Amino acid sequence: MNLTVTTWNINSVRLRIGLVTDFLGTHAPDVLCLQETKTPDEQFPAKAFAEAGYPHQAFIGNKGYNGVAIVSKLPFSERDAMAMCERNDARHMSVVLDAGAGPAAGIAIHNFYIPAGGDIADPVANPKFAHKLQFLDAIGAWGVNKNPAGRPSILVGDLNIAPYEHDVWSHKQLLDVVSHTPIETTTLERLRSELGWTDAARTLMPEPEKLYSWWSYRAADWQASNRGRRLDHIWLSEALKPALRQVSFLREARGWERPSDHVPVTVSVAL
Repeated sequence: MNLTVTTWNINSVRLRIGLVTDFLGTHAPDVLCLQETKTPDEQFPAKAFAEAGYPHQAFIGNKGYNGVAIVSKLPFSERDAMAMCERNDARHMSVVLDAGAGPAAGIAIHNFYIPAGGDIADPVANPKFAHKLQFLDAIGAWGVNKNPAGRPSILVGDLNIAPYEHDVWSHKQLLDVVSHTPIETTTLERLRSELGWTDAARTLMPEPEKLYSWWSYRAADWQASNRGRRLDHIWLSEALKPALRQVSFLREARGWERPSDHVPVTVSVAL
């Protein structure tokens, strides 16, 4: 069995539910993890996902901002949504696949939406950036105290950091830009390494290959300028690292009608 998991910052799940169900019909991952769903729980399009073949759902959201969801073909019996930095702002959801998932039973899936951090890379002048750094610290504490990578686990999400030189269109020009500043990149990489996670995409497609998952809406022609960043990530715990088979970035999704500024990223692991 190959387990496929997709992460996608959808930038409003209700606005783009047609794009999502079309994607599911064509690519059919076993599990889809969404960020920035921007919808309260009572308005989440659960019926549309069930009709698309994804009846197993866990979501938490707010009106107009944040929000994460996991929808799955495979059943899960455990779910958890952590309140990060003592804020209930819908930035984490996790599930554990159960016996009905066959060989995938027992695998935990963590879906994160790390704060973007605003425009000024100074935690004193910019409370949003300070919160982003606090959020990273909270992930570190969670990793140490709970050891999520100590079991078969997949961590995905819009982590809002492009950690490597070739995760951005211009390393030199973006060193002072939030998402690629040294304090963000070194902190994220330290957390990933020390907590026992493997960067799936960079394992299969190492530097200096350019990898992007996000292109700004501000670009008049995103495809021609190609000023992208890899903000969306998939990490595997040590137990799943040998099972890694493929990671794909659906670049074409950025050119769909009324698209998200992020594209789906999918991992395949052999079980």
